[in-house]
Amino acid sequence: MATLQQQALALIHTYYTTFNAGDREAFLALLTDDVVHDINQGGAETGRAAFQAFLERMDRCYREQVCDLVVFASEDGARGAAEFFIEGEYLATDEGLPPAQGQRYRLRVGAFFDLKDGKVSRVTNYYNLQEWLRQVGA
Repeated sequence: MATLQQQALALIHTYYTTFNAGDREAFLALLTDDVVHDINQGGAETGRAAFQAFLERMDRCYREQVCDLVVFASEDGARGAAEFFIEGEYLATDEGLPPAQGQRYRLRVGAFFDLKDGKVSRVTNYYNLQEWLRQVGA
């Protein structure tokens, strides 16, 4: 039987594998109903419906893949973290950001998780927005 730490590591790996596969229904099923999503240099949104709306906007504006993933988890399986690169293409202009012209980018990202009952209950993402702006030619 897997330890709580191993279960947490597997959940976070599944989170990113499912993200990369583009299976949004399976991805959203990994979240608690009251998931908290702390958006990089933005606010926090609560609930699976808010996360779904965020994903829909992201999918419209960006094509992204997680690569070079490294995952960590606490021994009790309640918290985890990931470091990876996001490789993407800026497809459609996102509100308040420079015009999209198919620019490609690669950014280092850190993510932090609270895990509860085999699901993600909080995710906080950090990346260097100024570096993203530089890469898309802002």
